[in-house]
Amino acid sequence: MHTITRRSGFTLIEIMVVIIILGLLSAFVVPNITGKSEEAKQKLVCVQMKSLNESLKMFKVDNGEYPTTEEGLKALITNPDPDTYTSYASKGYLEGKSVPNDPWNHPYIYTNIDDVIDIVSLGSDGKEGGKDEEKDQKLSECR
Repeated sequence: MHTITRRSGFTLIEIMVVIIILGLLSAFVVPNITGKSEEAKQKLVCVQMKSLNESLKMFKVDNGEYPTTEEGLKALITNPDPDTYTSYASKGYLEGKSVPNDPWNHPYIYTNIDDVIDIVSLGSDGKEGGKDEEKDQKLSECR
């Protein structure tokens, strides 16, 4: 009588099929995940800018005017001119000790031109202009 010994394990063909399947799955899944990450950051920009805008409105309610462009968003953390802003909130208008950066870790740009304010994020590249995730986003364009 002959005994048949069977080796356990995978054949080269089976391993190659699994690798091909994993490669195909990653080809479809990874681009979708990375695209969603940038989309989430673009939405987060608007959320942060709206929050900064609400803090600016509280600043104006207390002080009768928005901070100047030169004073910038830092005016929400510390009083830039105690003689001018005599009703400044004792703890400022933002929590924390610094103004948050955009999701790409670039500072927001604040402008006040004739009491019309805007906040801008320069996008992922940190430069003016651009398309897609590199596109500048403005508070005035957020819904």
